[in-house]
Amino acid sequence: MSCPDCGGDLVSFPVPADLRQFLPGNEPGASVCQSCLALQPEAEPPSAVPDFTDLDDAIPDDDAAVPLVLLVGLLDSLAMHRAEITALLERIEREGVDPLLVLDRLDASYGEAAHVDLGRRRRQLEQLL
Repeated sequence: MSCPDCGGDLVSFPVPADLRQFLPGNEPGASVCQSCLALQPEAEPPSAVPDFTDLDDAIPDDDAAVPLVLLVGLLDSLAMHRAEITALLERIEREGVDPLLVLDRLDASYGEAAHVDLGRRRRQLEQLL
């Protein structure tokens, strides 16, 4: 399957039940594009969470990985997803990860290829917090 935004390869993953409220739609999983980091709901995700460090070393390989990927996927609309983004930021921080630092690193890696301007969104998130 390829990304509808850029045609890149997708990485599918299950979304734990306690995080599904942050996923657009009612699907049990999601896919993230390896090229642009766009998020897509996934009806038939794999049973195990993949190693997201294959996307970028900035993504942690612990319990913060799925919330972080969901966060990046929701950044296309801060106004529409404000409550979800705020809750995900808090969850990621509770896991001991600095989400703003990760966004800086992802911006450095993906730059203009990302589905959203990560640098600009990072600055907006600072103001939101």
